[in-house]
Amino acid sequence: MCGEDASSAMPVKRGTNICLKPGWAERPCPFTRIKSKAHPRAEYVSRGRHWSACAGALVIFGKSNGPEFLQEVYTAITYHNKSPDFYEEVKIKLPAKLTVNHHLLFTFYHISCQQKQGASVESLLGYSWLPVLLNERLQTGSYCLPVALEKLPPNYSMHSAEKVPVQNPPIKWAEGHKGVFNIEVQAVSSVHTQDNHLEKFFTLCHSLESQVTFPIRVLDQKITETALEHELKLSIICLNSSRLEPLVLFLHLVLDKLFQLSVQPMVIAGQTANFSQFAFESVVAIANSLHNSKDLGKDQHGRNCLLASYVHYVFRLPELQRELPKSGGPAALPDPRYHTYGRTSAAAVSSKLLQARVMSTSNPDLVGTHSAADEEVKNIMSSKIADRNRMSYYCSGNNDAPCATGAPRPASKKHFHEELALQMVVSTGMVRETVFKYAWFFFELLVKSMAQYVHTVDKRDNFRRTRFSDRFKDDITTIVNVVTSEIAALLVKPTKENEQAEKINISLAFFLYDLLSLMDRGFVFNLIKHYCNQLSAKLNNLPTLISMRLEFLRILCSHEHYLNLNLFFMNADTAPPSPCPSISSQNSSSCSSFQDQKIASMFDLTPEYRQQHFLTGLLFTELAAALDAEGEGISKVQRKAVSAIHSLLSSHDLDPRCVKPEVKVKIAALYLPLVGIILDALPQLYDFTATDARGGKNRTSGSDEEQEGNSAINQNVALAIAGNHFNLKTSGTMLSSLPYKQYNVLNADTTRNLMICFLWIMKNADQSLIRKWIADLPSMQLNRILDLLFICVSCFEYKGKPSSDKVSTQVLQKSRDVKARLEEALLRGEGARGEMMRRRVPGNDRFSCLSENLRWKKEQTHWRQANEKLDKTKAELDQEALISGNLATEANLIILDMQENIIQASSALDCKDSLLGGVLRVLVNSLSCDQSTTYLTHCFATLRALIAKFGDLLFEEEVEQCADLCQRVLHHCSSSMDVTRSQACATLYLLMRFSFGAISNFARVKMQVTMSLASLVGKASDFNEEHLRRSLRTILAYAEEDKAMQSTPFPIQVEELLYNLNSILYDTVKMREFQEDPEMLMDLMYRIAKSYQTSPDLRLTWLQNMAEKHTKKKCYTEAAMCLVHAAALVAEYLSMLEDHSYLPVGSVSFQNISSNVLEESAVSDDTLSPDEDGVCSGRYFTESGLVGLLEQAAELFSTGGLYETVNEVYKLVIPILEAHRDFRKLTSTHDKLQKAFDSIISKGHKRMFGTYFRVGFYGSKFGDLDEQEFVYKEPAITKLPEISHRLEGFYSQCFGAEFVEVIKDSAPVDKTKLDPNKAYIQITFVEPYFDEYEMKDRVTYFEKNFNLRRFMYTTPFTLEGRPRGELHEQYRRNTVLTTMHAFPYIKTRISVIQKEEFVLTPIEVAIEDMKKKTLQLAVAVHQEPPDAKMLQMVLQGSVGATVNQGPLEVAQVFLAEIPADPKLYRHHNKLRLCFKEFIMRCGEAVEKNKRLITADQREYQQELKKNYNKLKENLRPMIERKIPELYKPIFRVESQKRDSFHRSSFRKCETQLSQGS
Repeated sequence: MCGEDASSAMPVKRGTNICLKPGWAERPCPFTRIKSKAHPRAEYVSRGRHWSACAGALVIFGKSNGPEFLQEVYTAITYHNKSPDFYEEVKIKLPAKLTVNHHLLFTFYHISCQQKQGASVESLLGYSWLPVLLNERLQTGSYCLPVALEKLPPNYSMHSAEKVPVQNPPIKWAEGHKGVFNIEVQAVSSVHTQDNHLEKFFTLCHSLESQVTFPIRVLDQKITETALEHELKLSIICLNSSRLEPLVLFLHLVLDKLFQLSVQPMVIAGQTANFSQFAFESVVAIANSLHNSKDLGKDQHGRNCLLASYVHYVFRLPELQRELPKSGGPAALPDPRYHTYGRTSAAAVSSKLLQARVMSTSNPDLVGTHSAADEEVKNIMSSKIADRNRMSYYCSGNNDAPCATGAPRPASKKHFHEELALQMVVSTGMVRETVFKYAWFFFELLVKSMAQYVHTVDKRDNFRRTRFSDRFKDDITTIVNVVTSEIAALLVKPTKENEQAEKINISLAFFLYDLLSLMDRGFVFNLIKHYCNQLSAKLNNLPTLISMRLEFLRILCSHEHYLNLNLFFMNADTAPPSPCPSISSQNSSSCSSFQDQKIASMFDLTPEYRQQHFLTGLLFTELAAALDAEGEGISKVQRKAVSAIHSLLSSHDLDPRCVKPEVKVKIAALYLPLVGIILDALPQLYDFTATDARGGKNRTSGSDEEQEGNSAINQNVALAIAGNHFNLKTSGTMLSSLPYKQYNVLNADTTRNLMICFLWIMKNADQSLIRKWIADLPSMQLNRILDLLFICVSCFEYKGKPSSDKVSTQVLQKSRDVKARLEEALLRGEGARGEMMRRRVPGNDRFSCLSENLRWKKEQTHWRQANEKLDKTKAELDQEALISGNLATEANLIILDMQENIIQASSALDCKDSLLGGVLRVLVNSLSCDQSTTYLTHCFATLRALIAKFGDLLFEEEVEQCADLCQRVLHHCSSSMDVTRSQACATLYLLMRFSFGAISNFARVKMQVTMSLASLVGKASDFNEEHLRRSLRTILAYAEEDKAMQSTPFPIQVEELLYNLNSILYDTVKMREFQEDPEMLMDLMYRIAKSYQTSPDLRLTWLQNMAEKHTKKKCYTEAAMCLVHAAALVAEYLSMLEDHSYLPVGSVSFQNISSNVLEESAVSDDTLSPDEDGVCSGRYFTESGLVGLLEQAAELFSTGGLYETVNEVYKLVIPILEAHRDFRKLTSTHDKLQKAFDSIISKGHKRMFGTYFRVGFYGSKFGDLDEQEFVYKEPAITKLPEISHRLEGFYSQCFGAEFVEVIKDSAPVDKTKLDPNKAYIQITFVEPYFDEYEMKDRVTYFEKNFNLRRFMYTTPFTLEGRPRGELHEQYRRNTVLTTMHAFPYIKTRISVIQKEEFVLTPIEVAIEDMKKKTLQLAVAVHQEPPDAKMLQMVLQGSVGATVNQGPLEVAQVFLAEIPADPKLYRHHNKLRLCFKEFIMRCGEAVEKNKRLITADQREYQQELKKNYNKLKENLRPMIERKIPELYKPIFRVESQKRDSFHRSSFRKCETQLSQGS
């Protein structure tokens, strides 16, 4: 290191490419090392003195294995390289204040490899240096410096190495003063801008703030005082041209300076200058650049994070330059610039809102820390303010803060919020568009500046309307109007502009939200009103209009003083305190009392309500408009509207200011019009009952129109809730009076939120007011309320929590999916790994400090989000289930209270019969849902009170509801909860008792209870037999201990009923044992249904149970047959009750559908009298019930592919619909018929019907099934191994695999040869069998597979006992089975009642085989379109030379000689004729194949022709040989047949006579 001349040298951060060019040294350098040393704290004293070398400061950053700071640093050594490259990087800490004397000094040494004795290893080669500042700017970039080979002269650092003046003596340079040392310098500084535009702007601003001497130097330019204004304007305009990185680093300072220029009065060269417009436009341009940069982060709303944090943490009102206070004056306030403010709490708004109003609610809660400023930076910023004895300076002026003199502020004084609003109003062109595009930023500036202004001038206690000037209010009004127009203009443009309009709309909403806390609220309300009117006038798209206004109002209604803004309180004493009450709030009187209004109008959205409760009225208006609107996208708007109100009520419920009940009463009164809106929207609500699959609701699926409905509460669904599909016999309590209109149906979540709002109001409103309201309502409105409650019950049903196994399975599957996605992401380079790899690419680290680092924020990676969203712990699932259960209980208790109010109000009404039916229907629906014991206790108490008070009316008018009630109560009698069982037993006993008291006989209730039990054991999965038996014993004890009823026959009737119920339970025990055996289960259900032959209601119930079981197994044809039998049963009883020509005449009318239906005619009027003692009083024993059953059957037939049967079913339905003039239903029916016929035409022979098997059971282990034979109907294309495997597997589980054996053949079973300890199953494939006369009627493929009772299978055998033998030994046994019923039936297996066997001799077997082969040839020849492959396959099997036991061999065995036995003459002749026809068909096939083959198959055709001719020649002698004894009679028979051709009935007789003669 050179001595004193290097005293002002300092180190540098050097780049990675440093090279020494060869040839500058006297000899090659085997090793080269660069040394850098710095003395940054040296001070230049005077030019005449010498440099004093002071100790070097520790400013060079050390490496990780050494000290933190060093005085010197050495580079590596390069061996034998004349032009070495040094990849060294040195980091140096620069002082905050630099002078022209600071420079970087480099010393070069030669390192000797061979040290000479007494000589130093290091030899000094030379020096080079680089001044740090040039024209007061840091020198950065790449440089090529010369190297001095001698000691440097004094004051060398004043010049650069390239431009050193001539010295005496001259400096010796390497390579003639050429640049030989390359170095790159980079600077990272928060003091030096390193950008020309920023440097110029800050320098000019500094010239206005400090005492400078003109002209001033800016970069390479000298600026005089007269040119200062022009240059400053140019620098402001050019700010946006700055590089993005330095602009971001100095953003806060740039914005502060621009805002100060916009309001600070300025005098330049004696003239006042105005920079407001230029400063504003520059801010707009900077905001646009920051938003458009892809390297800068944005929040979830698309707002630039830098601007958001600036407004939140940094911005304050520009301080006007004033004289410093003299000593002894008041102490200066601390600089609030670096104070971090958070959102103010509601409790201390009055004291903190205006002090710390640093952000709007539209800003996120940004988190950041502010460290102490660097000491050197503080020194620079705290430089003294010099006296302003020049002509260019900021004008001083009084602040608005109150002072002792009270002097008024100068007229030229500007307020930032006023100036900002003015500039927003007067802006034009691209500036105006950008202001609207990023309106959030300027709105936030406005709000924060207004809050700081109010705080600064201490106007917190002033009236709101006097806080701001009228001119400012006019500007605000103009801004809102212009922004609203801009929103409307964007919305009428293409869809891509809608997102921008939504952002501006949200920003405007938050702006007005903030104004409600600062300005006069009446003024803000007017702005809101103008916004809504202006938007309505300019938009024609209703969904878009409502959506924008809803989003706008949703933000406004989230204000912390929303309730006070809406004047929810009835008197001022009970109102929660408002920290900033408006003048309008103070001067407006409280709402008039409830007594001064009509109660009914309180539940309607009246103009008075909208005027008094402004924001809520607007929100309800938008909700009503959304619910009534139609069009594309309206569902999303409706969901948004309901969600806004749901969120409001949730916030009220969680608000600690609204905990008191009296406050909640008044809040609920504010929302009473919502009840009327919900009632009007009743047809649009989602029908949760339609998707409920519980069988106990006694609902059927109905026709297409009901099934395909979109779950609206329309007429059909309302009737389905009542258990009826046609409005032929209803109680009038549903929506039948509503006009027909196609409503847009809400989805399930939206309906649920709306129901929660309704129940919240009903719970918290004044109950006396609710009762008065209900008492004044007409019956139609009360029925609508009951309909709404019905839907509420199903809406809030407790679904339970998923089992742990199910949860673990789901988690496992989800973890696998997440793993797969993670592997895929890693392979593609996505996620954290990909992010890390991308960071290594040069150029990507420019703004790395400004972007999110996903590597350490794994919650933001896509696979982490998916995993956390899907996986839930058991504790979380338990918590969700607990919340769901509590909600269900709370909701149902509120519904129960509403029903109590309706019952009390209905006592004085004439329509109480229909209302009681509606109440009972809601109660029954609640009992059908999963409920808590708490609710069930109260529900059963209400039921008992209802029965005790209105029992007569219920038993006479609400028969169907009572039946449902019996089923639900009986179901709870089997509950595992003791409390629930005791309540249910008491209710059921009271039901019987009051029914008996009404008519001295409770036969109807007995029938309903019996039917309910039958339905319960057939459908309920959670049915517990033991608990039900306990409940029945409890009811019997009640009857025995009821002293008041001992003198009546009531106890005996109860005992009989309970005995019958126990019998039914006993019968169902066995059925439960065979749940896994579908055939046996259906047999048992069939047996139980058969036992109810004299109880049509119960038989109908069991037939429906069987239909449901079949449907679950996808046996749609059998399910349809069950419903056909049920319809025939209903028709039998309707024919006894009514005599209408359009009704079916009992079960006889159903014969065309199935011959089995005639068994339903076994009932007769002497067995049971219809409509007496409660028999046949169910909902299905009506004309509408009959139609409903038949339509369901038709749907199932269509699903099963039996389209011809659909036609027969609708032949019974159409006359009934025509009689009722139900043309809409007739239209639907004929449409379905057309679809059925189209399916017949299009599918034809492609339809697949059932496959049939004979199954025999042998062995004592089968019990009742031993030696029983059945015909099983299996799905189409079921193979023998499939059913064999299924049955063998099932019975192996029952008896053990070692005890079950399947008999492989179809020969008759000799039971004496079987093992008595084993169970044997014999399975044989069977085919439908028809006599010849039947084939005349069974023409189509469907007719040959429908109404089947006879089946056949064949068994080959020989007389020696072998199954197979030679042709002359082969016999065949044809077995024809006859079943008890015809297929298809209500079961899939039917027992065999008759078996016939026919044994065929070998020649008869040959005749049958030849007939089949000839038929195959005929079918292949005449097939359209022709199938060449099929034809060739059949032909090859007929004329092929290698066919074993082929036609030639058959002929040689049976036709070679005339049989000796005359009995075989006719068989011989018949076989001869078969061969004659066979050879003719072969010839046709060969000729047909000749026309179908291609050129490459000609040889194959010739071979077929050759084989055919050979076969024909071989068969010719045998075919032409006739039996002489038969020749003559046969000739006469032929002539007689021709003579008696038309007398076909005598043909057989004449043939016999001719043969006899």
